[in-house]
Amino acid sequence: MTNELLFGLGFVAVIEGLVLALAPSHLEQVLEMLRRMGTEAMRYIGLASVAVGVLLIWLGLR
Repeated sequence: MTNELLFGLGFVAVIEGLVLALAPSHLEQVLEMLRRMGTEAMRYIGLASVAVGVLLIWLGLR
């Protein structure tokens, strides 16, 4: 279980690092869009992301 957790955390770090390294100006635009978005919209986006993540993990463990 520890190996899978470390793999997952490392994978997230790689993806986030790639976004920062390859498209920093686009990331700034996305962050500005999020600043203008309402709290409820951000909450729904976050919940949808969690749901998709859980679904992907469930599919991966099947």
